[in-house]
Amino acid sequence: MPSFGRRPLGFRVLLVAALLVAALAAGHALLWRWMSSQLQDGFTAWAETRRAQGWRVDHAAPLRGGWPLSATLTLPQFHLAGGEATLPGGMDWQAEALLLRVSLPWVDHLVVDMPGRHRLRLGEATIPFAADRLVAELPIERHVPPRGALLEGERLRFGSPAGGVEARRVRLEVQTRTTAIEGEPAVTLRGGAEGILLPESPLQAPMLAALGRTLQAAEFDLALNGPVPPGRGPGERAEAWRDGGGTLALRALDLRWGPVTAAIAATLTLDEALQPMGAGTLKLAGAAQALEAAAAAGLLTPRAAGTARTVLRLLSRPPADGGPPELNVPLTLDDRTLTLARIPLVRLGAWEWPTR
Repeated sequence: MPSFGRRPLGFRVLLVAALLVAALAAGHALLWRWMSSQLQDGFTAWAETRRAQGWRVDHAAPLRGGWPLSATLTLPQFHLAGGEATLPGGMDWQAEALLLRVSLPWVDHLVVDMPGRHRLRLGEATIPFAADRLVAELPIERHVPPRGALLEGERLRFGSPAGGVEARRVRLEVQTRTTAIEGEPAVTLRGGAEGILLPESPLQAPMLAALGRTLQAAEFDLALNGPVPPGRGPGERAEAWRDGGGTLALRALDLRWGPVTAAIAATLTLDEALQPMGAGTLKLAGAAQALEAAAAAGLLTPRAAGTARTVLRLLSRPPADGGPPELNVPLTLDDRTLTLARIPLVRLGAWEWPTR
């Protein structure tokens, strides 16, 4: 029998290539098994920490999968509840399933896929929702909590007291900075939604008839500035944050709804009673249509609507590049009363900080 050294060169190349492929496949299998174990161990550690803090974390038997391109951990019948120390009544989230995924060989990001139906309770409000696609992405850093997250969804549908609401596309980006000092953002929120289909109800019919049922876009950019004191009750932390110069900067809130375009910017803080207060500006195109829609829906009294029409005539100006008149007026929030150009619009209920 001829020796290996006498084999043709092509055969030897194929044999070496086959051995190399087999070694790579074995290494990839070991990496997948190790990453699957790490994924499950990491989630188990997170759940145990939450339970030690008083949260409830439940799910059915976890399932591993994803071979060969990713490591996944599916958590059927996921249930997370708690947070009474921060939110009165706490929160309760129930999901048909959560799917945790890490792509191989890159293991620096965790993807959380949330298929199926969900039920979220925040305090006294319960919100059922579902989406064609709802995915969150978080960076993975050893021994460091995630400093940011990105949530994206398509055809998000959720219930409200007025009826069902649907958004064609949603996006939310969160960034945190634990070393923030006065004037620097500790938490930044950016996001928005497109193609928001509003519910049809008799109370909203006049407004929908005037502005349309579809809100074309809503976008926001929000920053919580100043250090957030740790390790105290929510009320004490809020008071310390206020005394340390903390502010909530609404850097932009842009809306497009039928003929109306609105842009709001404001800076808020807390007053002596720990209630929101602040000031900002409103830039509004299509103000006349928005006013008549609000009046028809009963959101303004006849007297307030008449005063607002007078203000519109006095303060609206055509833009420099032409087009319909625009309104650019100040907004203030003081003593729980929101005013527009010194016209009281609405009085807010008092916010009660949890005692624990």
